[in-house]
Amino acid sequence: MSLAIVHTRAQVGIQAPLVTVEVHLSNGLPTMNIVGLPEAAVKESKDRVRSAIMNSGFEFPAKKITINLAPADLPKEGGRYDLAIAIGILAADDKVTETLLDQHEFIGELALSGEVRPIRGVLSAAIQTQYADKILILPVDNAEEASLCQGAVQKSARSLLEVCAYLGGQACLDELENLEPEEYITDHADIVEVRGQAQAKRALEITAAGKHNLLFIGPPGTGKTMLASRLPGILPPMSEQEALESAAIYSISQHHSTWLKNWKQRPFRNPHHTASGISLVGGGGKPRPGEISLAHGGILFLDELPEFSRKVLDVLREPLESGEICIARASQQVTYPARFQLVAAMNPCPCGYYGDASAKCTCTEDQIKRYQGQTSGPLLDRIDLQVEVPPISILELQQPIKNQQEDSATVQARVLKAWNKQTQRQRCSNGQLSNAQVEAHCGLSDEDENLLRLAIEKLDLSARAYHRVLKISRTIADLDSSENIETGHIMEALSYRKLERYRQS
Repeated sequence: MSLAIVHTRAQVGIQAPLVTVEVHLSNGLPTMNIVGLPEAAVKESKDRVRSAIMNSGFEFPAKKITINLAPADLPKEGGRYDLAIAIGILAADDKVTETLLDQHEFIGELALSGEVRPIRGVLSAAIQTQYADKILILPVDNAEEASLCQGAVQKSARSLLEVCAYLGGQACLDELENLEPEEYITDHADIVEVRGQAQAKRALEITAAGKHNLLFIGPPGTGKTMLASRLPGILPPMSEQEALESAAIYSISQHHSTWLKNWKQRPFRNPHHTASGISLVGGGGKPRPGEISLAHGGILFLDELPEFSRKVLDVLREPLESGEICIARASQQVTYPARFQLVAAMNPCPCGYYGDASAKCTCTEDQIKRYQGQTSGPLLDRIDLQVEVPPISILELQQPIKNQQEDSATVQARVLKAWNKQTQRQRCSNGQLSNAQVEAHCGLSDEDENLLRLAIEKLDLSARAYHRVLKISRTIADLDSSENIETGHIMEALSYRKLERYRQS
């Protein structure tokens, strides 16, 4: 009898818990049994592993083979365990030396020929293997993705035979070199291309500086979508942790092959207004990340906001506060990060021309109220800035780009300066301040306290909206390099509550 122990990694959300593959060979009828809560794809690995071992030039052991995937209560799915199972069988049969097994973890699907095929979610496994101070053996087609994990020791293999030769000291495997982030930073659309709209541009700068949520309100064709698409170009660069978390989400999603070259770029997700609640939050029998998780570290842009179902919009309320989404199913519960900036755009009424002096609105008051009421009050409370985007004149539209005031690089420089003040003061953005931090860092004079109280009562804002106004005021003060929040900062912050005034008119 012989026993071999090999280590690999499962996939649960963006986590990669350790799985120990125990292989036991004993006398009896030649059979292979896999225990430890394997799903269909794992059970089918018996045939893949047998063919891969034989086509790699080894004799498959004619013994009773028992394979345990521990922990036994963790569901196992996919072909990611094939390589570890094959190595375990060969080690138990004394075809492969066991001296290096404790130092390595193995992951990859096997073809019948013995080729090692790529798997989804290898980046999470690479990160966890680095924490465990082990060497990860992975498919060569996953090498570029795994190399995003800085400082990890990883080796890529093309076939089972290469891995066996490496473990026997007869060959070397290619060690992965870490990719330089600078190679993946791409250009964004420039804000200088937006004609006019000075207040909307200012709101966009405040949004970027404090990582606030933003709503544009205005008639069709005024540049709301164009403005929103310029936000990524003025945001601070992604930190290493943000980039890895975002990359790990894309690594397990259906967008596996398209994100790698832009992994340092902040995501900009723009789902259609027919999207369901599940497509936004994620789900399915085997929970996958939705749009809000794919937007982690970046922007979720909802154009034509009232055209979304109200039930769909309300699923955004909890992740906007907590920065994560928990998807519970009968078989498992998965938590995905979802710290994104919500940017939305809407018309003031169904025809789009309510309040526009140059066009006659054809909507009744009931139609306007129903349209604006499609977005619930609790969701609006979580949107910090609500900004009107009025029509621009033909003269502004005909102005050449060179006559525009500032480009994205100039605005981003101010945003970075304000962002650095926030991180030094409170280690987070103003948009993420807790209530206790708001009290500590957003103090007002007695005169300004009275001013804000009167404004809150007149606009009939909630306690949450009160704190949002304070956070915006703090961001405006940081952009002005002011240590204290002044009256002008509060007045400007209050001017960005446009939808409340629409609903009161």
